Amino acid sequence: MKRWLALGLAWLAVCAHAVDASRSDYRLQPRLLAPGVWVIEGAVEDFSRSNGCNIINTGFIATDAGTLVINTGPSRLYGQQQRTAIARTTPGPVTRVVNLNLHPDYFFGNQAWSDVPTAALPGTRVGMQAEGKAYEDNLYRLCGDWMLGTESQPASEDVQPGRFMLGARPLEWVRWQGHTGHDLVLIDHSTGVMFAGGVVFMNRVPTLPHARLAEWMASLQQLRQRITSGEVRTVVPSHGPVHTGTQGVDQTLDWLQWLDARLRSSAEQGLDLSEVLRLPIPERFAGWAALQAEYARNVTTLYPAYETAQFTK
Repeated sequence: MKRWLALGLAWLAVCAHAVDASRSDYRLQPRLLAPGVWVIEGAVEDFSRSNGCNIINTGFIATDAGTLVINTGPSRLYGQQQRTAIARTTPGPVTRVVNLNLHPDYFFGNQAWSDVPTAALPGTRVGMQAEGKAYEDNLYRLCGDWMLGTESQPASEDVQPGRFMLGARPLEWVRWQGHTGHDLVLIDHSTGVMFAGGVVFMNRVPTLPHARLAEWMASLQQLRQRITSGEVRTVVPSHGPVHTGTQGVDQTLDWLQWLDARLRSSAEQGLDLSEVLRLPIPERFAGWAALQAEYARNVTTLYPAYETAQFTK
C-alpha cells in the first residue's frame, strides 16, 4: 500500500509540473506554503523543449500593502502566464518583482512585468546587462518556440539587503555569494519561509557557471545556522523540491565538497579534462536530476583553474 501511495504522489508531482507544448501552456499552478506565501514549482530536470525550459521555482508573497513576486521564469511567455496565475490567486496588486540572481530563468519573464518595478542586487543588474544577449541566444537554441518574443530585460532597481516591512509582514533580504557573485535570498520572518535562490539545490546537481566554491560553501554554512536556529523552517530552492530543515543545504554542500576534492586530486595526479570526465560519480548522487550533463559542465567550467593552480605550485 505504501509503495502505491508513493508512486501516486510521484505521479501527481510529475503532472503538476508537466507543460502542454501543443498549447504553449506552462500549466503554472501556485501552491500555498504558508499564509500569504505561494510557490510555483518547475520541473526538477535540465533545460529542454519538452519542459518548456521551466526548471525554476518562482513565488509570490501577498500582503495588505501589495504582492511581491520572486523570479519571473525563462521566457516572456512564462512571465505572462505567471502574471495570470498570480492574479487568479490573489486580488491585490503586484507592487514589486525581484530577481534573485543573474541567471536567465530568474529574469527572462521580466518583459511581462514592464509596468511594475523590477529589482535585483546591484552586481546582479550589471551581470544581467553584460550577459543577457548570450543568454537569449542559448535559450532560443535550447527551448525553441517557448522563447518567441523574449528579450533580456534586466531589473531596473537595486535591492538593498536588510530587514523591511511589506505591510504588516516582516521580511529580510540577505546577500550571500558563491553560486554567483551576488546571491539574494528572501526570508519571511512571519512564516519561516525562505526563498533561497541558487544558493541551495535539492535532488539536482548544482549549476556552476559563475561559481566560487569556497565562498559558496561558506554561505551555506551561514544559511544552515539560520535553519538550525529555527528562524527558517521551509526552504524554497530555485531548483528542486521545497523542503524543511537542512536537506537541501546538506546536499549542496556534499556535492561542492566532493567536487572540490575530486578536481583537486585529479589535478595533483596530472589527469587531463577528458580523463576527469570519465571518472565514476559516487552512487549517493545517482538519483539527482541532470547528473551526467551537469557533472560535465561543472568539470569543464572549473577544472582548468585547478590545473593552473597545480602547475604554479
